[in-house]
Amino acid sequence: MAESEGARYCHKCSYVFLKFMLCAYAFIFWIIGGFILIIGIYAEVERQRYKTLHGVFLAPSIILILLGILMFVVSFIGVLACLRDNIGLLKVFMYTLAVCLLLELLGGILALLFRNQTIGLLNKSIRKGIVNYYDDLDFKNIMDHVQKKFKCCGGKEFKDWEVNMYHNCSAPGPSACGVPYTCCIAPNPNEVTNTMCGYKVLDKERLQLINTIHIRGCTDAFFIFLMDNYKIMAGLLLAILLPQFTGVILAWLYITRIEDSSLQTDGLLPEDREMKTHGRVTNWFMCLPVYD
Repeated sequence: MAESEGARYCHKCSYVFLKFMLCAYAFIFWIIGGFILIIGIYAEVERQRYKTLHGVFLAPSIILILLGILMFVVSFIGVLACLRDNIGLLKVFMYTLAVCLLLELLGGILALLFRNQTIGLLNKSIRKGIVNYYDDLDFKNIMDHVQKKFKCCGGKEFKDWEVNMYHNCSAPGPSACGVPYTCCIAPNPNEVTNTMCGYKVLDKERLQLINTIHIRGCTDAFFIFLMDNYKIMAGLLLAILLPQFTGVILAWLYITRIEDSSLQTDGLLPEDREMKTHGRVTNWFMCLPVYD
């Protein structure tokens, strides 16, 4: 009798522990998802106020809204499922996390296997954004930051700026045949930035511009940065994938615990045992019956 009571006590502890861990996990990501969604909506409202182009190319606000909606909905399902011990919702939560995890891994593997095609697609997207550089403020801010951060210019090379109507060599105005000042080699800290430093550089050869602008394209600069900082990238990858994997494992363990306990209460235990009255904490957790 003592061994049976000890086993039931252990089962009850594992049930409550898994319930608490899964509820806490889902609740935390539910809050994070809601926070990201609010930031994305606010950013999109600001973007709609100031943008002149009706495209959404690389709009951070759109990315934040989609990510926030996904996290908020999936995490809410997880919270509801663990509170109500609903196996159907728990499986939806687990399978959704698993599918997202597999899609991310598959996307990363395909990007590595088809590296040249990935780079070509990225360069094509950047050139498309350069066309509307002065009309899409989101892309302009991103491109300026990337060019200053990675000390690069354009997508594949600095001559990508020819596709912009203001920087094309046949265009009128002072920006013709030039590049934005964020392509220029940064001056000394005490010097004032010359915003016209990229004047008339597109009709010159690369070697003539070594001391004027960054001639390396941003795509190559970005991949070089990834290879030079592979440890940081590996840590970032783990920070993204590990929480999802943890959620899948917690949901799976909790589902198996509920199913095992359901088998016990459905007939594997003697029917002549009386159920104990639940306490307040047990009722709140919706714990399974405990038998004498």
